[in-house]
Amino acid sequence: MIWITLKTTAVRWEAELMQQILNAHGIPSRFLELGGAGCLGLANLIAFQVQPQDQWTALLLLSSLEEDREHQKPHTE
Repeated sequence: MIWITLKTTAVRWEAELMQQILNAHGIPSRFLELGGAGCLGLANLIAFQVQPQDQWTALLLLSSLEEDREHQKPHTE
């Protein structure tokens, strides 16, 4: 099965929240801890992933309202 990384974060609760949002819409997702930064006292990076066919739907569901408003503003010079 192929997975696409939508976002990387150092905050586990953020990845868990994104996973809950997508699960509520029936979109399978997973997050993977990358590297061994914990050994060095650093936060581990977490890759949040979805399947290719769900990529754009997931991006829309996880986008913020501010991003949506910026795209809807008429461009004036």
